[in-house]
Amino acid sequence: MGIDRQDITGLILAGGRGSRMGGVDKGLQNFQGSPLALHAVLRLGPQVGALMINANRNLGAYEALEVPVWPDSTPDFAGPLAGMLTGLEHCETPWMVTVPCDAPLFPLDLVERLASAAAAQQAEIAMVCAPESEGAEPRAQPVFCLMRMELAEHLAAFVQAGGRKIDEWTATRATVTVRFDDAQAFRNANTLADLYQLST
Repeated sequence: MGIDRQDITGLILAGGRGSRMGGVDKGLQNFQGSPLALHAVLRLGPQVGALMINANRNLGAYEALEVPVWPDSTPDFAGPLAGMLTGLEHCETPWMVTVPCDAPLFPLDLVERLASAAAAQQAEIAMVCAPESEGAEPRAQPVFCLMRMELAEHLAAFVQAGGRKIDEWTATRATVTVRFDDAQAFRNANTLADLYQLST
């Protein structure tokens, strides 16, 4: 791997409204007997040097996972970019990688592959590109993203100017996409029906 694992902090994004899931706290929904966020902790933890969770509700429940929990530093559930900014503001390593709390099957070599690409291309950001279903064309999956910690100031300015879309921000930086071919690995649960399908 081009970047040492200890130089990367993992951030689990669990700060959304869960509006398509009826307003529930997505990261605390049950998947195979455990909260979705716990699956992310157990899957991402061995791939990084440190872990954090971005959450805006039920902070005690997330703190029970024994990982530092940080609410958005900006108001009004401003989306995953706000979570990324919060993570960068608290990151103590040169790099940070993000995963959403609702995609519990992401690859066990996710960070290694993103880090290798970032190092090889001397990129500031490495992002997953994968099909959303079998046979579909690969497309960017921007919530699965490795970035330099130094980008905090630039991202803060983007968010404060009203920016909300991850790909619009990453398009302004030296970004490399990393292709993964397993559509199942990045499936996420936007609705309770999605979550049921993930479990079967």
